[in-house]
Amino acid sequence: MEALDIPAAGREADVTVRRPWTASASETRAGLLFVAPYLAVFCLLLVYPLLSGIWLSLHKADLFGGSRFVGAENYVRLLHDDIFRQAVWNTCNFVILTVPALTVAGLALALALNTSSRWSAVLRGLFFSSSVLSVTIVTLVWRMVLIPDGGLVANLLALLHLPAIPFLSDARLALPAVAITTIWWCIGLPMMLFLAALQQVPKDLYEAAALDNAGWWRTLRRITLPSIRRTALVVVVIEVILQFQLFGQAQIMTLGGPNNASLPIVLFIYQIGFQRWDIGYAAAASEILFCIILVAAMAQFLASRGREDG
Repeated sequence: MEALDIPAAGREADVTVRRPWTASASETRAGLLFVAPYLAVFCLLLVYPLLSGIWLSLHKADLFGGSRFVGAENYVRLLHDDIFRQAVWNTCNFVILTVPALTVAGLALALALNTSSRWSAVLRGLFFSSSVLSVTIVTLVWRMVLIPDGGLVANLLALLHLPAIPFLSDARLALPAVAITTIWWCIGLPMMLFLAALQQVPKDLYEAAALDNAGWWRTLRRITLPSIRRTALVVVVIEVILQFQLFGQAQIMTLGGPNNASLPIVLFIYQIGFQRWDIGYAAAASEILFCIILVAAMAQFLASRGREDG
């Protein structure tokens, strides 16, 4: 029987296609060495503090080194702590006030400033400039705006013969005042993220829409928003994580008052840990805050993925 004459190059290509890919031992070692620095830093800065915090939350501990294992007692105390429950409510309310506003306002500014004119560049710099200020400067500026004795808003109301409004000492207005300050301070980051996403949308899509005589609203709804939906998800997740960690604004502007009306979880943790020196109790509150942020971020991610799959 005569053997088939298969060219050498063809046989090699056939073998290459059917052979499963497997990494050699040297490639595996090279990969592990490549990721080892990152894994070491990740474990040192994230995993170890997280596990240490969980272990500390199971102890009755103070700043002077004394500790006693108490199990879940700190978590049970937190569930019955009215001030902690008030702090959780305030933090969730603050996130609801700020995250949608930051997302919508950031998108609106990005749409308005997504041009190549000189004024657009100047306005982008002005809006982003607030993000580089420290929390101390931001809160001092807004205290001068909101205080009823000689503040900017009080002076404007006086011109209209209206009484001054105690924004920072009224339990109903303290948290919204902190939210307004935060929105003014943090608007730069979502605006820049949306601007970067808008500049990646293919121009030929807008040209095709113009040929079809599509209006501004239809173009926004059918082309722009679907094209930047992943950036919108990133903005929402980032802002949720950031705003759940509210601390400096409430600490400087209201001290969590009046009557704990603007007390966030992080300020509660600070007061428990560094003023009452109950470190184990503060660690338990920190772990609960971590779980809240994790659940909120994962819920948004899964909801977004479900819509894309659908």
